[in-house]
Amino acid sequence: MGLEVFKLDGRVALVTGGNRGLGLVMARSLAEAGADVIVTSRQKERAEESAAAIAQATGRRAMGLAVDVTDATQVENMVQTVLQEFGHIDILVNNAGINIRKPIEEFDEESWDLVQSTNLKAPFLCIRAVARHMKERRSGRIINVASMLGIAGLAERSAYCSSKGGVIQLTRVVALELASYNVTVNAICPGPFATELNTPVLNNPQANQFFIDHIALKRWGNPDELGGATIFLASDASSFMTGAALVVDGGWTAE
Repeated sequence: MGLEVFKLDGRVALVTGGNRGLGLVMARSLAEAGADVIVTSRQKERAEESAAAIAQATGRRAMGLAVDVTDATQVENMVQTVLQEFGHIDILVNNAGINIRKPIEEFDEESWDLVQSTNLKAPFLCIRAVARHMKERRSGRIINVASMLGIAGLAERSAYCSSKGGVIQLTRVVALELASYNVTVNAICPGPFATELNTPVLNNPQANQFFIDHIALKRWGNPDELGGATIFLASDASSFMTGAALVVDGGWTAE
């Protein structure tokens, strides 16, 4: 087994929320490994700009789609569009996510529902839409972006932690359902990465120091450091791995 098992030539990867942050890193990494990629965003212009940047940097075919992945009809249309344009979907990365930080007594129902819908309902809808196709082809890789906070708790993240814990359980259940079709389903659990989503923490000296103190490597992760794990889970290198939660958190959950 050499480096060939990490190559994704001829494969098509669909990355939700792939227009920025970790999603963009994951999409670009998959393209660098040889895959054609589709990235989604709620904003068409941002999705198309990100796709163009990926295509220019990697030479792979890339497309941007405007999709609200919490809407079942839009998700079904997304999958059909990709199949019409690319012919097949080999890799699904459920990355779109949101985090709202509030003490539990201040957490309004609307905010709670928004986090659950974006972080947990959306992966369910996308998996449901893609699973039929992957089962027919008897091949596929599904990567759900959970979080270290799906394993460990953190104050004022009740909705986020609950949703990401749900993503890990969704991963395990669907892995069992699709295993006989040669479709693997794994979760990747990022820790503290210096992304736009974490700007409020990075810009708060006290909160930032709290994070540094709890990271064994004593630094935030560079978003590019998630690329290797993404390629691994999408490639033949992880062919005997399903239902797992791969933690990339600088050692936070090792304590």
